[in-house]
Amino acid sequence: MIENKIKMTNEPPVSFEQQTVFKQSREAPSAQPSITGLGLSENVAGSLAYLLGFFSGFILLMVERENRFVRYHAFQSVYVSILFFTLFTAAGMMPMTGWVAEVLLMPIGLVLWIILMLNAHNGKALRLWIIGRFAEKQLH
Repeated sequence: MIENKIKMTNEPPVSFEQQTVFKQSREAPSAQPSITGLGLSENVAGSLAYLLGFFSGFILLMVERENRFVRYHAFQSVYVSILFFTLFTAAGMMPMTGWVAEVLLMPIGLVLWIILMLNAHNGKALRLWIIGRFAEKQLH
């Protein structure tokens, strides 16, 4: 004979939220980033400022007039692009050691580009040493 080992209890059934491993936090929802003049959230627009360097930063400066977060990242993108363009041009003019400088500058620029885009997308304003000061002065 087959024995039934299921116990019947008077407890209510467990909800899905209590069963799942991926529980939603019970904290208050965080504030959503404000919408820019482009219709994008400010963190997306801030990270787009770095996408094409000087060009995307300049375009966002022309289009976005009010959002300080986006304008800060656009200014910083323009200044970083000008700095790396100048460094690459100067390294290209050095006859024997220029290629070494360019090989060193390429990964530095790539890592800096990724860090700046990710920080802007996360809503942080990473202030670079001198360039960040110039970008902040342009906002005032």
